[in-house]
Amino acid sequence: MAESDAHTGEGGEPAQCRGPLAPRVVVLVGPPGAGKTAVGSVLARVLGWPFVDTDAVVAERAGMSISDIFLTLGEAQFRAWEREAVSDAIGGGAPRVVAVGGGAPMDSHSADLLSEQFTVFLDVSEGVGVRRVGLSGARPLLAASPRARWRELMAERRPVYLWVARHVVHVDTLTPKATATQIARLLGNTAKGKGRGR
Repeated sequence: MAESDAHTGEGGEPAQCRGPLAPRVVVLVGPPGAGKTAVGSVLARVLGWPFVDTDAVVAERAGMSISDIFLTLGEAQFRAWEREAVSDAIGGGAPRVVAVGGGAPMDSHSADLLSEQFTVFLDVSEGVGVRRVGLSGARPLLAASPRARWRELMAERRPVYLWVARHVVHVDTLTPKATATQIARLLGNTAKGKGRGR
């Protein structure tokens, strides 16, 4: 695992200088293929905390799959429901592990919420990410030209992932279990005052 150096937030403010953190919610962000759901499930078991996948929450509330929401109701409706799901998942104060959809941090309200949590960016290379995603119809934004579209999305989203995240874990060569172990260690270090609390 390679952890990133300090990130710089908007206006040049170092992300790690935003005040102290008492980690109770761990949020995973990253592009399609980063393994957010798989890692989140393992990490939740390691910590003994509930796991919430905001895509699953949206699908359950809508009574249809994410791809069907995009096809029948449009991306705008999905993003509105996604914003609610992110807010609900992070709120309440109870410890939990939350995996958010790849585009969720692009919403400014959600980004502000994520930036105040113990948010981890699961960084994955294009080759690995696209291979993991494949040609699955469950990824509506990647339905056409998956590799080119993945590259476009990542170019747009990477700066936001870096801004909201306290830590970056490079996952190309890590299993979900190994990634979860790295994050649990970072969480423990932060709780002991050894991490980069903002």
